[in-house]
Amino acid sequence: QVQLAESGGGLVQPGGSLRLSCAASGFTLSSFSSTLMSWYRKAPGKERELVADIPSPSAGGRSNYAHSVKGRFTISRDKAKNTVYLQMNSLKPEETAVYYCYAVSDYASTGTWGQGIQVTVSA
Repeated sequence: QVQLAESGGGLVQPGGSLRLSCAASGFTLSSFSSTLMSWYRKAPGKERELVADIPSPSAGGRSNYAHSVKGRFTISRDKAKNTVYLQMNSLKPEETAVYYCYAVSDYASTGTWGQGIQVTVSA
């Protein structure tokens, strides 16, 4: 059974940085290589939004970012560790939210969500 575990959240001052990690278990090395990985966030009173995604190595292609985070956030994946990262720089208070990791196979229409992790940007 596929499970995702986020870590690295917490409290950071405006302009600061955090790196979120999403460790995926239940994947084989080959299946993780055929999985699109994404980060979403949900702020209070707002709908959940896609922050960034990174295609599977099998599919290839470029990572995709929400317009609001381009140039500040970077998504990456470590195949050997079955882990995806989200490096977040120059954080803003309005980016306070619960951040979720999501994984979906290239061969499936629905995927797996992590439990979410709180990121709070505040002075």
